[in-house]
Amino acid sequence: MAEQSKQEMPLRDHLQEFRKRIIICLIAVGTASFFAYSYVDEIIALLSAPAGKLYFMNPAEVFFTYLEIAVFAGVLITLPLLLYELWAFVAPALWPDEKRAALLILPPAIVLFYGGLVFAYCFVIPAAVGFFMGFASQSLQPLFSLEAYLSFLMALTLPFGFIFELPLIVIFLARLGIVSSAFLRSKRKILIVVSFIFAAIVSPTTDIFTQTMIAVPLIVLYEISLFIVRVVMRK
Repeated sequence: MAEQSKQEMPLRDHLQEFRKRIIICLIAVGTASFFAYSYVDEIIALLSAPAGKLYFMNPAEVFFTYLEIAVFAGVLITLPLLLYELWAFVAPALWPDEKRAALLILPPAIVLFYGGLVFAYCFVIPAAVGFFMGFASQSLQPLFSLEAYLSFLMALTLPFGFIFELPLIVIFLARLGIVSSAFLRSKRKILIVVSFIFAAIVSPTTDIFTQTMIAVPLIVLYEISLFIVRVVMRK
């Protein structure tokens, strides 16, 4: 079997390999989180810039929020390594063409994920905060707690990391011949409906403004994907 390149491993070896990868990931995340904790005040200042001054409601809130931010930052910092360890674990079970496809997909997937987070922070969060602060009045002033604001920020930011993967997913499906530009055009209306359903599910609030801020980029990315498939790939 000349083409046979999958490495057959006993279950015990699989478990040992899995244990080794998990330990590497935990050490990497722990080290990065410890490093991030050293700069947690600077990170909070950066994250809270759209909202201004934050407040804490009980003494323990600050400590546990600091830990949450440090771990979250640690995961983001080590994300390329975590994905590599995942790939290294499953690679022996892949065929050569599957390995090449994975190596081609992973770098742009990571870049798009980070790009989605940056887009949300730079454009979506300020717009959302500005919208909600517009309800303030002389008798009603905004008071953002540290925990509530950061929970809102993460809940609204993280979906964009996954939303920005849409062009890569569509291009991958087009390369496999599963979808075409005609198929994508025919499903445009369905995509619009699905985008708002998805936005309603992942949105940290129930207002239509926040849901629209999530749904519209998803629709725009779908149109970009359609353009790439139709013009660049000609499918």
